[in-house]
Amino acid sequence: MYSRGWRNHSSVTKFIRLGFSRNPRTNWILFFLFLFLYLFTVLGNGLIVTLIRVDARLHTPMYFFLSILSLLDLSYATTTVPQMLVDLISKNKTISYVGCVVQMYIFLTLGITETWIFAAMAYDRYVAICYPLHYRVKMSQTLCVLLAVSSALYGLTCATVYTIFAMNLPYCGPNEINHFFCEIPAVLMLASADTSLNDQVDFILGFFLLLSPLSLILASYVCMFMAILKSRSTQGQIKAFSTCASHIIVVTMFCIPCMVMYMRPGSEASPEDDKKLALFYNVISAFLNPIIYSLQNKDVKRAFLKLIRRNEDTQ
Repeated sequence: MYSRGWRNHSSVTKFIRLGFSRNPRTNWILFFLFLFLYLFTVLGNGLIVTLIRVDARLHTPMYFFLSILSLLDLSYATTTVPQMLVDLISKNKTISYVGCVVQMYIFLTLGITETWIFAAMAYDRYVAICYPLHYRVKMSQTLCVLLAVSSALYGLTCATVYTIFAMNLPYCGPNEINHFFCEIPAVLMLASADTSLNDQVDFILGFFLLLSPLSLILASYVCMFMAILKSRSTQGQIKAFSTCASHIIVVTMFCIPCMVMYMRPGSEASPEDDKKLALFYNVISAFLNPIIYSLQNKDVKRAFLKLIRRNEDTQ
């Protein structure tokens, strides 16, 4: 589990994830629960991506960003849940140092990218509601791709900074992570050094990564609500509020727990509370997003029924 490091001390080569419980019966119950959630997450998000791809009426900026969100949710959950399921029913819960770094980096990249995709989706709704006649011109295909690519690059860059600052610390033992995956706050608790600098970096990055997109989202919605209230069409107001409500719910479920997790000092962290928060924005959010968008969206339901009829006609 340990090797001689470059600072002439024993360095951790493997970590052990403690997960949720040491009770086998409880773990089996959790296994089937999380297996159901994960399978539904894969099915729901995969279905949304498929519908948007095959239905020409869904080839709009709004659904372009929704398909990216579904892909991110699918990838986000896949980064942690399959390994968590294995840990629940296996005695071997170890992960290599390199494997832990890779999992941490991918998880952060996807999560940070998702926060800026939320901001892009809010801007899309802002243009659609406030400038409906210029919507196709303002939300061009080039701009949509640029927003998506810049979100991904932002995620890659900031995840690199987070990971380097976290894993540059010495880890001499213990090597038991009180979590179900290698998340930075849980791993930092094992560092054999002062983590106050990391707390400062996490807070500063958290400010830019979470509060910046949330501020843009809030500004977009203030403008949208003002435009909606000025509208004389009651039906149009209801439709606009319905579209905004779905996005607000999804953003709240994802961003608020992330803010609590990454913008508080490490000394105030509680392993059990952190696991619950991580479950919420990692598993529950990805599980609920397809339900929220499909139940509130007539276009998605229409595309789903069309796909079913097409399959019935081909049989």
